Amino acid sequence: MDPKVLGIDEAGRGSVLGPLVVGGFLTERSRLDELSALGVRDSKLLSPERRERLFDALQGLGERIAILIPPSQVDAAVARGELNLLEARVFARLLTMTDAHEVYVDACDVRAERFGRRVKSLARSRARVVSAHHADRDLPIVSAASIVAKVCRDRAVGRLRRRLESDFGSGYPSDAKTQLFVKDHLSSTVERVAWLRYSWATIARLKPRPRLRTLDTVWP
Repeated sequence: MDPKVLGIDEAGRGSVLGPLVVGGFLTERSRLDELSALGVRDSKLLSPERRERLFDALQGLGERIAILIPPSQVDAAVARGELNLLEARVFARLLTMTDAHEVYVDACDVRAERFGRRVKSLARSRARVVSAHHADRDLPIVSAASIVAKVCRDRAVGRLRRRLESDFGSGYPSDAKTQLFVKDHLSSTVERVAWLRYSWATIARLKPRPRLRTLDTVWP
């Protein structure tokens, strides 16, 4: 039997808007060379159009899997200092959805080996788990997963744009268009919305500050 190989990566970790997406790609070990021949690369190095074409092409080589994590879950994890743990849990959940023999993950932890051990333990899996930094750049199976994660994230953001009827940019805090959109939103309402990550420092920086009321001094 041809062993199954799984790659896992995420997209949208640093975004202030929309979901964090964990993507996976599962294929037979004998087909790994086909990924390189297809031109699979780290999704950050590809244009949106190229990512979409590769996403469609991957369907013929294996199984694409994606799990979307809403901002509320990201905020709750950040509040507890457990964002890496949240990612490990979702990576593990994705692993349990497959019959992979080998798993390669892009590590978010500064200690890649520790992240891999955590994913394997949480999944209670017998699969071999290899965790590395820059795996999305160096390993085609993880590059494929990064494409799945990024395309699913882009589509989710596209749906959000249509729902809000606004082009708010990339959704990342370094984007001036995103900053302006978030600042305008925060100045117009105090109600929490499901699409915004309130735990990010950007929110505190962009939130309008209350005006100081000056009182006339009354002399005796």
